[in-house]
Amino acid sequence: MNTYGVTGEAGIPDAIFYIFNFCIVLSRGMSRNLYSQGKKQRALEKAQRKSEKAERRKQRQQEGPKEFEVVLAEDIVGRLPSSAEAMRMIEARASAPKAAATVPCKLFVGSLTDAVTEAVLRDVFSKFGRLSEAVIITDRGTNQSRGFAFVTFENRHDGAKAVEELDGYELDGRPITVKVATGR
Repeated sequence: MNTYGVTGEAGIPDAIFYIFNFCIVLSRGMSRNLYSQGKKQRALEKAQRKSEKAERRKQRQQEGPKEFEVVLAEDIVGRLPSSAEAMRMIEARASAPKAAATVPCKLFVGSLTDAVTEAVLRDVFSKFGRLSEAVIITDRGTNQSRGFAFVTFENRHDGAKAVEELDGYELDGRPITVKVATGR
């Protein structure tokens, strides 16, 4: 020790050196205890789950294999047709006339006046076939017609006839445009 009360090569007074080291050891110990408490808890829970799983496995081994219940097909499905009956049903279906699935057709209708309503559109276009929908497109802000609509026929052949007949048709004093609708 020299005249200034300093020890060691770094020149740190003894009291400060010991206090500093004690604080570091104390803070490390506290953080480890907090961390290890959670870790210990998780380890205990994991061990408990593992022992419960082992108990269930042991219990299943002691019980032995379960016996399966024998069930007849009639109990599940009901009476099944014989092979001869099944063949007759297949032949009957094969000889029945086949109807092709109808393909819908969506049409664009343009140059509409504000006075045209969906009811008017349905009335004009329903003469060519069954409609699944007729929608006039409106402005979000004002809720007024934007001057065009979409009409969907259940059958594409009916839609083709409507395009042929109604393109250029005068509706409410204005010729309308009718085309097959396309994607954007």
